Amino acid sequence: MVGGRARARSPRELTQDPEAWPEQPSSDVAAEAVRLIARTLTQTLADQSLSLRAAAAGSGVNRQAIADLLAGRSWPDVATVARLAAFTCTSLWPDSVNTERKRAH
Repeated sequence: MVGGRARARSPRELTQDPEAWPEQPSSDVAAEAVRLIARTLTQTLADQSLSLRAAAAGSGVNRQAIADLLAGRSWPDVATVARLAAFTCTSLWPDSVNTERKRAH
């Protein structure tokens, strides 16, 4: 697997309280990016009154893949995020990801 064992656990499992996904932040930079994408997509689908079925049909992304992304059960690939962003006309990728980890200089 690309990235070794880094994706052995789901993004939601990399938060202190997985049941609070997607509101519970993660100190893992990748999981935090997925959390922010899921939170933005959840809000966008609600704002546009789009069901998972409608989002899947319009974006060409499998409905279960969307559900897994929203629930934090999977690591979405770039194509998935790009297709969902294009369909919803929303920037899903976070501008920056803030975590507790600081870069060593």
